[in-house]
Amino acid sequence: MHLFHTPDIAPTHPQYFLNEEESKHAVRVLRLEVGAEVQLIDGKGGLYTAQIKDAHPKRVILQITNVVTGYNKRNHYLHIAIAPTKNLDRLEWFLEKATEIGIDEISLIICQRSERKEAKTERLNKIITSAIKQSLKAYHPVLNEPVAFNKFLSQPFGGQKFIAHCEDSEKTSLSHDLQKQDGYLILIGPEGDFSPAEIDAALHNGYKAITLGESRLRTETAALEACFEVNFLNR
Repeated sequence: MHLFHTPDIAPTHPQYFLNEEESKHAVRVLRLEVGAEVQLIDGKGGLYTAQIKDAHPKRVILQITNVVTGYNKRNHYLHIAIAPTKNLDRLEWFLEKATEIGIDEISLIICQRSERKEAKTERLNKIITSAIKQSLKAYHPVLNEPVAFNKFLSQPFGGQKFIAHCEDSEKTSLSHDLQKQDGYLILIGPEGDFSPAEIDAALHNGYKAITLGESRLRTETAALEACFEVNFLNR
């Protein structure tokens, strides 16, 4: 069944109108006709089943037939703060795969050794949206605008906080320290890793130093490894 992302849908309203872009895609590309069933996700946990009542290429009219709230809600909250990669394709790959596996929030942090100082979140959000449709996720991960590392550290977070780095110092594995069914915030640095001063600042702000294994991983691979471990340990 075809799936559409409809963040403005109202759970109590019996009808919904697809915008022009989605209507054109439904009628011209997917060739959906009156009577066809589709599914809608609002990005906040709502999964809707609907039937096409009018297949106009500029404004498809849908009749809502079923609503499920809290669809596949997970038992934990995962927030990964990652330094944007020099090659933006690698960050896009991470966002796609992390969304498919399961993630709630992504922050883009600008570090001392970051080679990329900015990233356009509009395009990145489109990649996330495509991934939630692909993987049938009813929750749309939040993507935050790029922020300086030190400013990010001052933001409050109620769960467990970790920093993954490559420096030779006392570290434990993520699986060793992780408490199940909690909230997690994990810092992943740029290609040149976090600076010693940044690591010290994170530790001073309540973050625990962790390792993600013996291999030296690329930024996006390390972030995806952390995402996988958290989801696997909370199954």
